[in-house]
Amino acid sequence: MRRTLPTLAHKSNNRRNTAIRRALLACLCLLFAADVALADEMLGASLQTKILPDRQTLDDVRRVARPRILPVPEPTDPAAWTQFADSTRKKVLDEVVFRGKAAQEWRTAATRVEFVETIPGGTGYRIDKYRIEVLPGLWIPALLYLPDAVAVRTDSAKKYPVFLQVNGHDPTGKAADYKQARCIHLARNQVVSLNLEWFGMGQLATPGFGHGKLNQLDLCGSSGLAPFYLAMSRGLDFLLSQDYADSSRVGVAGLSGGGWQTILLSSLDTRVTLCNPVAGYSSFLTRMDHFSDLGDSEQTPVDLGVTADYAQLTALLAPRAALLTYNDKDNCCFASGHALPPLMQAATPVYQLLGAGQKLRMHVNSDPGTHNFLIDNRQALYRMIRDQWFEGKDTDFAVTEQSVEADIKSKEALNIPLPDDNLDFVKLALSVSATLPASPPIPESEPARADWEAAQKTALQQIIRLQNWKADGQQHSMSLIEGAEMRHWKLRMGEDWTVPVIEVFHGKPEKSMLVISDGGRSSVTAVVSQLVKDNYRVYVVDVFGFGECQIPERGYLWNLMISTAGQRPLGVQVGQILSTSAWIRESHPSEPLSLMTSGPRTSVIGVISSVLIPAPFAELRQEARLESLKLLLNEQSSFEQSPELYCFGLLEAFDITDLQKLVRVPNK
Repeated sequence: MRRTLPTLAHKSNNRRNTAIRRALLACLCLLFAADVALADEMLGASLQTKILPDRQTLDDVRRVARPRILPVPEPTDPAAWTQFADSTRKKVLDEVVFRGKAAQEWRTAATRVEFVETIPGGTGYRIDKYRIEVLPGLWIPALLYLPDAVAVRTDSAKKYPVFLQVNGHDPTGKAADYKQARCIHLARNQVVSLNLEWFGMGQLATPGFGHGKLNQLDLCGSSGLAPFYLAMSRGLDFLLSQDYADSSRVGVAGLSGGGWQTILLSSLDTRVTLCNPVAGYSSFLTRMDHFSDLGDSEQTPVDLGVTADYAQLTALLAPRAALLTYNDKDNCCFASGHALPPLMQAATPVYQLLGAGQKLRMHVNSDPGTHNFLIDNRQALYRMIRDQWFEGKDTDFAVTEQSVEADIKSKEALNIPLPDDNLDFVKLALSVSATLPASPPIPESEPARADWEAAQKTALQQIIRLQNWKADGQQHSMSLIEGAEMRHWKLRMGEDWTVPVIEVFHGKPEKSMLVISDGGRSSVTAVVSQLVKDNYRVYVVDVFGFGECQIPERGYLWNLMISTAGQRPLGVQVGQILSTSAWIRESHPSEPLSLMTSGPRTSVIGVISSVLIPAPFAELRQEARLESLKLLLNEQSSFEQSPELYCFGLLEAFDITDLQKLVRVPNK
């Protein structure tokens, strides 16, 4: 017993000591974890430190884009102006509207028109239903308001005015009561109207016709604007193909997006002799100061601003009849006070030069003054039609609209069946992309490969419109976290852009890592912490469109502004990465520099930066990268979500695998 009791006590002490050691170890682990968590929390807070002044990126965009918008030339000679107008129309059509192989093929394709049925209209007119194939495989509905006098005319030589009625962002589409009202009034007064459905509205309100989907065509290298223009011009073709159509009296009118359609078609197609855009557009220069006017993808197409601003397009209407209608309390966009004066200032001198001052009018609606094409605005149009088309003629054209309420029809009554396999923007993009990219094979010999790589890089630079800037770093602040030093920098890139950068390091790093993330600086706390532990000097940067450089409200619209002003958001972002990289290497030339991206959007920026950077990165790391640009071609993806990725023509020449072949560093 005396020998066994100490043994049992010793075992008991061992167990107790072991338990104590485990408890102490657990406490130490908890304390260490708490320190790590606290350090990471402090790091995360520091990464979120505001560096740039309020609205810095917004001001940068405006400063970069504004001087690139073409001004209206001062008209001095009628012949010179006519030559300018003709060349501008051709340039816009060739280089903006029908840019790209597919768009050129659509432009010359045959148009099919199919009659569906006739339904009663009201006293004095009927409604014929048609479907029009605006490009091969894409049909839209159209309603023809045909006056009885035209349908049963006894004088086959008599000609009648025709009007193309377009609509804007109204979910009821062609059935909108204010649109039916003007079609009905004109029909009662012996004017034929064609009421077109608009993409994304009414019967065409499907995900594949969302206006942000047109950029999927841009990505494939063919203008997404082309279907919009063809829908209007094919409708005009149909009207003018009728033997009763008076080619000297051809009109177009529409509200909002319909006003945009009106100015676009009327300025570029001289068959239009009278137009009435209603609260539908303003100059790009105006939009930079009045953000309510910023337009969607179709209204801010690639490179239009460096080809012809809307002020120029307004002047191109001369000497034809034009009524510019705006609303003084517009609760949507294009309020008369700021939108109308610059357009009149641009167009008036041209109309006067051409001796057609009386053909340019404006109308400002005050009752109700909101975004509308109600009776006051409609009757302003009727007065314009009377004065320009019926003055001195026998026809008694009424300018006061009588009640049309009894003739207004439901959207179901106006429905027109379309083919089940009807194309839309997404289906068109998928079709165009089937043979893309058209990349040449890689040569086998090293000298030939070098030439091939150089040519590929040059093509890529041109596609993204790469800009080069000298970065000038200004230290914003500095802090210490658990021995790690954090420096906050403001990088000024030439006279154009300002980018925030946070530098984090501990001790004397031997290498550097540049980090960009879809979620901005605040999303990479754990990544930065680990890289610092791995002895990296880490630079976390927010490029245009991300983190602190993201414009909070409708930022994608400013991406459109950059693109219409002749640059590309993707080129801006890549240029910022290259400039930042050069600044880092100049600051620490002995430390090999690598690049890390987190997320699909920044992965594309990263791989292109790795291709085009003069001195290669030591390494390219990519988390959650985009595997193919073709993954952007679907109903769920849209320009608004990742605007820089829909860079015009990128997929036409390169997919991600093609870009990776040009990157000669480890790609993880």
